[in-house]
Amino acid sequence: MKDRLLQIHGETILAIGLYGSIAQGIDGPYSDIEILVVTEDGISLSDYEFIYLPFKIEISMKQKHEVWQTASAVDDSWAIKAGVYAHLEAIYDPSGLVVQIQALSEQVSEEAIRETMRDFMIWEPYETMGKIRNNKIAGNDHYLPLGAKDLAWQTAKLIGIANRTFYNTRARTYEESLAMPSRPSGYDELIHLLMRGHLHDTELVYERCECLWSGLNEWYENMGIDYKVTEFPF
Repeated sequence: MKDRLLQIHGETILAIGLYGSIAQGIDGPYSDIEILVVTEDGISLSDYEFIYLPFKIEISMKQKHEVWQTASAVDDSWAIKAGVYAHLEAIYDPSGLVVQIQALSEQVSEEAIRETMRDFMIWEPYETMGKIRNNKIAGNDHYLPLGAKDLAWQTAKLIGIANRTFYNTRARTYEESLAMPSRPSGYDELIHLLMRGHLHDTELVYERCECLWSGLNEWYENMGIDYKVTEFPF
């Protein structure tokens, strides 16, 4: 694929790298083949996602300025998605571009980290906990396991950001999050419940969600991140 891409697009391609599980050496027999192609600015090529038996192949085409922008940006999925750049393995890189890309993903500012955590707390966990409580009051216990999974996943993303650490793969996010030094209290207990699949006891599930919610707010206070306002912002 590398040779064919270079044959077709020639010098407009600046670098080609593998990412995902294959780049990290943790792939299995059913893993995707994921490739990033960096092109010159002004050269826009279409992405590819296809099945070439027995593989699923994803080829992401990005102009250099796009890579620079996305590799240095922080959003709520930073700990999961930025690993694309941090773990990039060069398979064509005549000018040493891949090393520069890897460095970009690790140079995010503390201010950007804190602002992202503040905004995400408002966008997702606060709303999710409201849904959990509303459904508990309404007697809709069937929602509680789903709400617990959402809250746990959102918290795992926050833990990765707070620790400035990339997850190696979505499949190991929970295990890796439990090894990170900064975590809110109540998180471990809910995660162990989810990982064991013990979601039939909805009272216990709800109790674990409440404990994590208290821990999340205490965690934020300890970090000095205030996501609430005392006046309208307009």
